[in-house]
Amino acid sequence: MLRLIRFVFIVGFLEGTAAHAYDLADGGVHAFRGFPLVSQILFHALLILDPLAAWLVWKRIPSAPLLGAAIMIADDAANWQGNWPSVHADPSILLRPYGLPVLTLFGVFVVLTALPLRRSFAAQPA
Repeated sequence: MLRLIRFVFIVGFLEGTAAHAYDLADGGVHAFRGFPLVSQILFHALLILDPLAAWLVWKRIPSAPLLGAAIMIADDAANWQGNWPSVHADPSILLRPYGLPVLTLFGVFVVLTALPLRRSFAAQPA
């Protein structure tokens, strides 16, 4: 089960990297201009943080799952804040099989599995 959790972590963070890279390639430096400045900076930083989290989980570094949880809490908070006007105007966007609902589910998954995954990494011999 922990191998599956590890796999989902890695794939999820690499998909996040690809999504932010696509947004940046499509919209340039101002790709996230509809979001508050702090969120814009975070989304740019995720181009480094997401693959870092994936690589650290791949290497089974014990702090990696906690880093992943922190990244997802920040990412989800920024996305909910920035997308709240759209959600408020049309709650049906939460029924879409992409975007905010999937990001939120991945964030919940990461937060709920971070400690068991961390314990499994820490229990491995060096």
